[in-house]
Amino acid sequence: MGKKQSLINAALLLPPTVAVLLWCVQRVFSLDVSVDIFLLVSAVPVMVLLVKDTVVALSKQALGVDLLALLAIGGSMMLDQWLTAAIIAAMAATGRWLDSYAAGRAEREMTSLLAKVPRYANRLEGESQQRVPLAEIAIGDFLLVKSGEVVPVDGRLKDPLAVLDEATLTGEPTPVNYNAGALLRSGTINAGDAFRMTAIATAEASTFSSIIKLVEEAGRAKAPVTRMADRYAFWFIPATLALAGLAWLASGDVMRALAVLVVATPCPLLLAVPVAMISGISQCASRGVLVKSGEVLETLARANLLFFDKTGTLTGGKARLTAIHAADGVHTDEVLRLAAALDQMSNHVMATAVVQAANERGETRLPMPSDVTETAGAGLTGLLENRRVALGNFAYITGQLSFLPEWATQLQSRLDIEGSSSVYVAREGQLLGALEMADCLRLETPRALRMLKRAGIKRITMLSGDRQDVAEAIGNGIGVDEVFAGLQPQDKLSHIQEARQHGVAIMVGDGINDAPALRTADVGVAMGAQGAAAAAESAGVVLLNDRLDRLAETVIAAHRTMSIARQSVVAGMGLSVTAMLAAAWGWLPPVAGAVLQEIIDVAVILNALRALAPPAAVRQRQRFTVGTISKLNEEHAQLNPLLQHLAALARSLPQLEHATLVEELTRLDAMLQEQLLPHEKREEHQVYPAMARLLGGEDPLAALSRSHQEIFKQSRRLAMQIAALPISASALEIQELQRTLYGLDTILQLHFAQEDELYLSMT
Repeated sequence: MGKKQSLINAALLLPPTVAVLLWCVQRVFSLDVSVDIFLLVSAVPVMVLLVKDTVVALSKQALGVDLLALLAIGGSMMLDQWLTAAIIAAMAATGRWLDSYAAGRAEREMTSLLAKVPRYANRLEGESQQRVPLAEIAIGDFLLVKSGEVVPVDGRLKDPLAVLDEATLTGEPTPVNYNAGALLRSGTINAGDAFRMTAIATAEASTFSSIIKLVEEAGRAKAPVTRMADRYAFWFIPATLALAGLAWLASGDVMRALAVLVVATPCPLLLAVPVAMISGISQCASRGVLVKSGEVLETLARANLLFFDKTGTLTGGKARLTAIHAADGVHTDEVLRLAAALDQMSNHVMATAVVQAANERGETRLPMPSDVTETAGAGLTGLLENRRVALGNFAYITGQLSFLPEWATQLQSRLDIEGSSSVYVAREGQLLGALEMADCLRLETPRALRMLKRAGIKRITMLSGDRQDVAEAIGNGIGVDEVFAGLQPQDKLSHIQEARQHGVAIMVGDGINDAPALRTADVGVAMGAQGAAAAAESAGVVLLNDRLDRLAETVIAAHRTMSIARQSVVAGMGLSVTAMLAAAWGWLPPVAGAVLQEIIDVAVILNALRALAPPAAVRQRQRFTVGTISKLNEEHAQLNPLLQHLAALARSLPQLEHATLVEELTRLDAMLQEQLLPHEKREEHQVYPAMARLLGGEDPLAALSRSHQEIFKQSRRLAMQIAALPISASALEIQELQRTLYGLDTILQLHFAQEDELYLSMT
């Protein structure tokens, strides 16, 4: 319900409330003035509305509880019970107003971003700036976003820093910093200085436009929020009419029948259930999760099976460049420059990682490609500096080559064994090099899966198009119960169709190939921030911020919402039935019954509004600020080149000549002593004590502190091995050095992953 409906309901409530107050004043002060006419007139507008709603319900062959309210008001008027009629009218109007309040709250949460829709953009052409309609923005346009303006389309940041307010999309109240090359989503607000960006999508194809379409679709969809209520109302209305009739026949007193109708009107469950459902949807929206209907929320509360797509859903949160391989005569920087330049036109997670890596290495003035064609999930081609450049996976790029060198085949064989990703770069049919990528798990994935298990999910299944061994390496390590790999879209569909015979299934995906499975599942969940529009449109739930832990929060909120709705129904029905029996026995006259029922209705509706608050399971009284966590994450990002160098040196150690070996080892030791160890000491003595105070317990970070000890131990061992390295190192000594390097690399990778996950959970 919108603001207009809320005002109408408030206007309906005012006359009967004023009339009842006038009656009270007349009785208290014994005034010789009749207020009956005011009581009668005040009930007429509500009665007219009830007649309309009842006719509509009956035309749809449905029993509407408004029928009880209509009979109660009409009966009161026929029996000259003007006060009773006014109280029932006030009661019905109060319920409608509280219902519209909850709906209005949800609508404000879900559509507040619509007010932020940009209409124009600042396009830069040479040294000039033009303000043009959003529809005229094309891919590759150079744009300026001024302070306070909304990012008009999806694009790549060209300046060193942008500070964005993402509250309208993700619910995150603190501005987020982005560095050069980062993917910026339309709909976020520039909370810092003006910055420049390159458009990688038109306005219609951008994130913000897709989200607006989803919100509008959710608003148009008829949310069957009274499904639970209908199951109760089916027998409640006939039972009420039967009890009223029996009371009349048994006593011969029509006032008893009227009293029964009064205390049964309006039925609390038909008010409490919609209020609770809409409040639950509103609460989810405030956390950046779009739930399209009350039916979806109710189904989430019953779900016990969960299916995940792997790439872009469980993984894809932090793809990272780990190594660059170049053909003879080609510099690694050139391979990265060409790949990043072409990837400016893609919003794939791997493209973001490539552009980010290029910017971190000083490639801030990348050439702009033209005539770009992208094959989803495979690669893209385009003109760069008047030469045709192709970029993509091994299968895609081999189709673009005139000759496949042996080194590329050997590299791909190793990557296949390790389950790593790769991006190959070719120009004019000649292979220039390859980028080795790590498609990492999303930081929140392990925590999200644990939360979902606690929320009632009995079985978690991963569906993937990758090889079985690669998929199992990821799935088994994060607590997935079952892994199916090498699947086509129709195979995913079959798995979900079979699972639905044994339970209520949720499917989470992000790509176009996930759309059929999302639509087939009982509840489809789409990664909305960077996922495909087809997936988002097929889903019942859209995670606008691409965080899996928000899905767990939504399932928990669904359970809490349904629990509150059932609680309100049982309490309201129990009190109403008790009052109806008292009225049928003659212990409760119509006026007293109307007052009592008003109290019951208000109580159950206020109880239903508790669903607006977040569940206790996801509330955290004390948190780190986003700025603090961002600073810690930035320190880890600055140390990533060190980790890359460490892993690469460990692999290449046996092939290095002695002089180069000593030089590289000495350089690595200096990086450890000057960068890594001071960082770990600061964490141990400054960050960990502050985190321990927030987490509580005697020593909550003991395991991470133990990792610090091992890092210091391995670093010291490496330094001693380097110092003792003879002029001619034996194979055994090289092997021991490799063992130390691999050990240090393993403990650092694990330690950083543990810290990053913990930091994320505390924001």
